[in-house]
Amino acid sequence: MNLKCLLVCSDEKTVRILRRVLSDLEIAVEHCDDADTAIRRLTRQRFESIIVDCATPEEASSVLRAAKAAPANNRAIAIVLVDPGLGLKGGFEMGAHFVLHKPLSGERAKASFRAVRALMKRERRRQLRVPVQISVECRAFGSGVLFKAKTLDLCEGGMAIQFPGPLPKDNALRFSLELPGMDRRFDIEGELAWEGHHAQAGVRFKSISEEQLQTLRQWLNGQLPEPEQDDPPVTCVLTDMSLGGCYLKTVSPFPQGTRIILSMKSANVALRAGGIVRVAHPEFGMGVEFLQTTSRQHDKVHELIETLRANGEKSPELLVEPDGLEASAAADAPTDSPIAPEDALLDLFRHKSQIPVDAFLAQMREQRHALESR
Repeated sequence: MNLKCLLVCSDEKTVRILRRVLSDLEIAVEHCDDADTAIRRLTRQRFESIIVDCATPEEASSVLRAAKAAPANNRAIAIVLVDPGLGLKGGFEMGAHFVLHKPLSGERAKASFRAVRALMKRERRRQLRVPVQISVECRAFGSGVLFKAKTLDLCEGGMAIQFPGPLPKDNALRFSLELPGMDRRFDIEGELAWEGHHAQAGVRFKSISEEQLQTLRQWLNGQLPEPEQDDPPVTCVLTDMSLGGCYLKTVSPFPQGTRIILSMKSANVALRAGGIVRVAHPEFGMGVEFLQTTSRQHDKVHELIETLRANGEKSPELLVEPDGLEASAAADAPTDSPIAPEDALLDLFRHKSQIPVDAFLAQMREQRHALESR
């Protein structure tokens, strides 16, 4: 399945550069010169990403609003191209995931769009619905009443199901099902997200373990006629780290709110940790807050930091791959992790993400020097 992008831009040179870059990355381009034409296409076709030139900010904003309002495109990755006068902040305030400065160069654009493509693939796979009929049992918490249903389709985030009779009155339910060909049952917490005709309902998974998620992804990928391969991870350099998070230097940062999987090796320590991007500096780097829901994960991060200090290895190479975009509310919320409130790096990520890049980096350097002088 080809990735498809809607490009809204009237500048011929920019269009020519982006067509070449996107073609090299095997992303099909549909081009519009004006906002009205783009908005009409957004209501009729599905795109994995939308690139908008902000030469006229009002028109660019109208295109991005139309994409959010279109059911087929409200999860599309939004990229805006900005002049120096508008700046990064103006682009992000429009709702963009990625902001690129004009004038574009081929190499800079290609570096940024490697991260874009990896996220486009991950988001498309998250939304992929596989038609399948599986028997499902569910019950409300604390209730002995058992409901039976059958799935209509299944994806990473939930499923559509059909009940033989009236739907449960409770929205929060515990579901149990067995994937064909998998020798185990899934017990997953979920909620009824919508109700349709003929006793149909949509279920949004609320609590799914990492092991269950990996098994579900493996099964879903196995249903595709041509399973899609993930892009190689983005290579980053660690510049700053605390028990709660780290700053990674890379020309291909992922946008704020992206859940990532971070892999690192240093001396005899190997770590694979989940995180969420709290700060994104286009073409420079990103600040990541570790997702730490267990004491074991917390101890692993602490062990790595101590090893780095002991060996004087301050800039190990890290590999980062996207795991999907959080909803805006979840992306802004602090993670539920046992981190001390005096974590200065996390405080910088959470409260200073919108300040100019130079000012942010200066404050991070001050923190680093203060720690080194202790």
